[in-house]
Formats: sequence, C-alpha cells, structure tokens
Amino acid sequence: MKEKVLEKATELFLTLGFKSVTMDDLAHEMGISKKTIYAHFENKTKLVEESTSYLFNRISTGIDTICALHKNPIEELLDIKKFVMQHLKDEKSSPQYQLQKYYPKIYASIRSKQYDMMQHCVVNNIKKGIEMGIYRENLNIDFVSRIYFSGVISIKDIKLFPPDLFPTNKLQDDFLEYHLRGIITPDGRKILNNLINSNHE
Repeated sequence: MKEKVLEKATELFLTLGFKSVTMDDLAHEMGISKKTIYAHFENKTKLVEESTSYLFNRISTGIDTICALHKNPIEELLDIKKFVMQHLKDEKSSPQYQLQKYYPKIYASIRSKQYDMMQHCVVNNIKKGIEMGIYRENLNIDFVSRIYFSGVISIKDIKLFPPDLFPTNKLQDDFLEYHLRGIITPDGRKILNNLINSNHE
C-alpha cells in the first residue's frame, strides 16, 4: 500500500503542485481513508520527502539504463531529455517552484543529489563525445558540465521563463540544442541536424 500511496502522491504533486495537494485530496483520489495514509507517512512533509526521493530514484535508474545502451552522446542526451520529460509530466504546476518555496530543506537535499547524479552523467557524456570526435577536444569539461546543470535548474524558474512565453517542452528542446551547438564539432553538427530533422518528421 505504501508504494501505491507514493505513486499516486507523486503523480498528484507533479500535476497540481506540492503545496496544492492535501492529504484529503490524496485519500479521496485513492478511495482510502486519511488514516491509511498516516499509517505509512506521519505527515505531509514526510510524504513530500519520500515522494521526491521516489521520483528521483526512478529517473536516475532510467537515465542509467539509457547510458548503458552506449548510444552516441548526442542521441543519449536527447533520449535522456525525452525520458525525464515523460516522468515529470511536463511540470504544468511548476512543482520545483512550489517545492523550493514551501519545502526548502527537501528541495536543497534533492538538488544536491540531482547535481551529483547529473555531474557524473554529463561528464561521462562529454568525455565520450570528445573521444568520438563529435564534441570539441578543447572543452573545459568541468566548466561545461556545471554550466549545463545550472541551465537545467534555471530554465525551471518560472519568473525567468514564464510558461505562457516558454512552453516547457519547447524550452527543454531549445536549451538542449543550445548546449549541444556550443560543444559539437562539424561531424557532431551533422549528427545533431539529422536527429532534429528526424524528430520533426
């Protein structure tokens, strides 16, 4: 039952926002009593904490699976972006903003984990791209990986990028293309253009 509550809570938090969803909403949505939820989670803060960890672990496992396929690094990043977007349900409610505002400790903890996981993933991606000759060999890997992470965080800031001006899907696509065009070689550009064109067909 705990797993089912976590799944449903995570889905509601992503769709409606961490602040907006109450324990009553969750109980009603699942057709169970609040008592059942409280048997597994002592309060809403604990539920938010566990649901963010649950989502983080699910996304991390998926990203590891994609990386294990050993695709070319450009395709790998595009696949990761697509996978993450599917799991975050386009973040219509700006859950990151609500999490940061109302649960700052949980936000800080998950962001730290996110940074460690992304650093590892992006650094490996850059090294692989340089070895294959599709990323420029003179890149400062540590700089590029940190700039990429800060960009991923910044584009979720709804004050900087209001969703009515920057629809989430388009914003993610534009940011990833911006990142890649800054680091690819002419050979990499051919691969990227082919992938973008095939995605548009």
